[in-house]
Amino acid sequence: MEQKDPDVELMLAFCAGEEAAFDQLFRRWAGPLLRYLERMLGDGALAEELVQEAFLRVHGARDRYEPRARFSTWLYRIATNLALNELKRPRRKHVHQEEEKSLLRAPGPGIDEEVASKRMGEKVERELNNLPERQRIALWLSAAEGHSYAEVAAILETTETSVKALVHRGRSALVARMGDCVESLTSFSRQGTA
Repeated sequence: MEQKDPDVELMLAFCAGEEAAFDQLFRRWAGPLLRYLERMLGDGALAEELVQEAFLRVHGARDRYEPRARFSTWLYRIATNLALNELKRPRRKHVHQEEEKSLLRAPGPGIDEEVASKRMGEKVERELNNLPERQRIALWLSAAEGHSYAEVAAILETTETSVKALVHRGRSALVARMGDCVESLTSFSRQGTA
């Protein structure tokens, strides 16, 4: 690894027997991981279960952990694999929850702007949910979570070129489906460009 990753250092400290290091990793990453999994699954309770399962796997890897990538990349790969397995189960399909607040919605000062923004946010979420899983995951990880294409490639266990193609196809599909909201999507669709 080129730069020192403080999270890798914490994981290595945990591997050496420092239990408090694991607690620090959990406090640092449980929130972001929960938001990511809620976004992927549309089910807060299931997302919480998978966060716990992901950290159980991190804990179980204590004796065989090798820092080959950033800790966050490794953790998100574990969580992504768990979520994809859940999405494949017939009893657990991704369901859009209308009561969820849109993560992409920008609050407006007036009620008309707020209603229009809420509608657009709901439309963006619906269209994101309609993207193929790998496109949605690649786009979300790069644009919303701020991971580089190389990190997304490691999380999805694919190549950086493949991630670029997934993100491009996802952005293009969103822009094509959104029509009248293209200007609002511009900032979202360019966030992941690296």
